[in-house]
Amino acid sequence: MEAQCLPAALALVAGGGAGLSPEKRAALGLSLPLLQRDYRFERVWFWGCIQGVRGAYYIAEGFGPNRAAHRRRLYSFNCLDWSLLTPATREMVARAQLLTGRFQGDPSFEYNFAEINAEAAELLFDRGTEPVMKEEARLIATIELIDKAVGIVPRGAFVKTPLGSVCENRHFEGLSLVEAKKLSSYFHFTEPVNLKNKTLLEKADLDPSTDFLDSLEHDIPQGSWSVQLEKGGAVVVLRSLLWLGLTFYHVPMTKQYGYIYFGTGEKNLDLPFML
Repeated sequence: MEAQCLPAALALVAGGGAGLSPEKRAALGLSLPLLQRDYRFERVWFWGCIQGVRGAYYIAEGFGPNRAAHRRRLYSFNCLDWSLLTPATREMVARAQLLTGRFQGDPSFEYNFAEINAEAAELLFDRGTEPVMKEEARLIATIELIDKAVGIVPRGAFVKTPLGSVCENRHFEGLSLVEAKKLSSYFHFTEPVNLKNKTLLEKADLDPSTDFLDSLEHDIPQGSWSVQLEKGGAVVVLRSLLWLGLTFYHVPMTKQYGYIYFGTGEKNLDLPFML
């Protein structure tokens, strides 16, 4: 969610238990504008918090003019001092998916695959790589996985230009209440996968400027999203059951929307058996 409307946005998602202390809110109010100035971001979003055993990682994301381009991520322990994270690589993401259990809260902590996953350790040995992963690398990969799986935006909030860049739609005035309750009205804010597999007949009904992302209605497993009306029906809230702690909100007929993550950074692998 955007740094400028963070206090109001946190109040809208508070029904799920997500929240920050007054001290942390004040610290973010001071540090995020400075972050935007120092790194010359066009927009800064407060992404959320991954809770570890001995500490919590507070995450922020910075965007340039092209919203579809690589976003830069930073983490902090006190919401004042921020450290830049390197971009996620495929190897990083693949290794992180082999790890289970809580984060420790120490970026320098090393996970030894030989102690956690013997098969994975043997595979890494065969490839000639050391079966060790630092927690900072796991943090980078986990943020990437969560963003790709459950980072969402309302339909029409962004448009794709003829040159291929993605920018905010200045004419977006929010979804109607009827549309806001449908999963098909929300898109994954990442590179589309299912869209490429659609037939020409299915693509004929799509607007290429707004329907260039994958919608939530075909997410696997079915039922991985909870849609609720809160604040007397004034706010539509979506919660991910796959990545517990991810909450998205949208106030119908307004430009207010965003998502935030407050969790342990662990994927709910038992979801298919719970539905």
